[in-house]
Amino acid sequence: MEDMISVIMLTWEYPPRIIGGLSAHVYELSKSLAEMGVKVHVVTCDFPGAPEYEEDDGVKVHRIDSYRYPTPDFATWVAMMNVNLQHAAAEIIASGKKFTLLHAHDWLVADAGIGLKHTFRLPLVATIHSTEYGRRNGIHDDYQRMISSHESWLTREAWRVICCSNYMAWEVSNILGVSHDKIDVVPNGINSESYEKTPASQEIRSRFALTDEKLILYVGRLVHEKGVHLLLEAMPLLVRDFNAKLVVVGEGYLKEELINRARQLGIENKVYITGFLESSILKQLFRVADICVIPSLYEPFGIVALEAMVSRCPIVTTGVGGLGEILQHEKTALFVHSTPESIRWGISQLLQNRALADALAESAYKRAKSLYRWDNIARSTLSVYERVIKEYDAGSWKPK
Repeated sequence: MEDMISVIMLTWEYPPRIIGGLSAHVYELSKSLAEMGVKVHVVTCDFPGAPEYEEDDGVKVHRIDSYRYPTPDFATWVAMMNVNLQHAAAEIIASGKKFTLLHAHDWLVADAGIGLKHTFRLPLVATIHSTEYGRRNGIHDDYQRMISSHESWLTREAWRVICCSNYMAWEVSNILGVSHDKIDVVPNGINSESYEKTPASQEIRSRFALTDEKLILYVGRLVHEKGVHLLLEAMPLLVRDFNAKLVVVGEGYLKEELINRARQLGIENKVYITGFLESSILKQLFRVADICVIPSLYEPFGIVALEAMVSRCPIVTTGVGGLGEILQHEKTALFVHSTPESIRWGISQLLQNRALADALAESAYKRAKSLYRWDNIARSTLSVYERVIKEYDAGSWKPK
């Protein structure tokens, strides 16, 4: 059936547009599906310098003008972005190309996915990468209620719902009210070869830390649910005991607050907040860091864990959500509580015991290599597609 499947994949981010882990997920998944014979058209937002249309490793990428109309706020921008996404995808479908299903990633493309589903009577698969309830630890205002209602709407309209972890499957079922038998768990993956081929460059390391400084690495959005503020609070004693340097890679609304807090703690020369870094630089940082810390308060999956694992970078983590499925305490990582004191303890354990750090890193590397290959993830996704198509063909909902 593989050569018969043709899918339109909707996502608001795709390289070089990178906001979070969704971009890498869609890129690697679509490429791996294409290698298996699936015809994939990705319809996504534009990005400065990126072509409006390109074929990328067998994937046909269509970028729409997401700023065609002026919008006063993010919610209005999302609404207009969906209008443009749906219009572009409808033109692709109406051009005569035969498509067998639609695949929407997260609530931001729900309107377009659902509109296309009913216009062309095509089955819709939805991947829910996280929920607003989980990100905000509840729904507290109308704006968050709007997002959560879109997530619920998308899962109701989808033929099948894919989640990246058992934790997320529980959340989607219990928070969004999706029946367990409608959910498939398909984890994220990692392209380990690109990390393995990356050299451990001391030149790159010297850009971020001195030779005698221990390099503690954080990679992720600078937002509350990622716990980066807890890591910063753990640093003063680590700086004293180990001559450590914290390198924070990412962007987010906490950035200025973190910079000011580092100054208040008197450790501004021991904290380097880099902002966004190119993938090639980031891969080298994983290779030279002494420890990668993942202090999340909420984590549906945790792609950064896979990146550290295939780089053989020792991990200290809170182990929340999907992280607890990827990693195991004292086997592939060191788990800590969500407090500065506990995070400091975990980092200290690995900085003073290199043999333990190396053993955890090697075990984590082997686990990532065996369980999180993108060809396995694509094969599982293809099985979901095949089930949907079989049920769709046997039913009466499709066009006459």
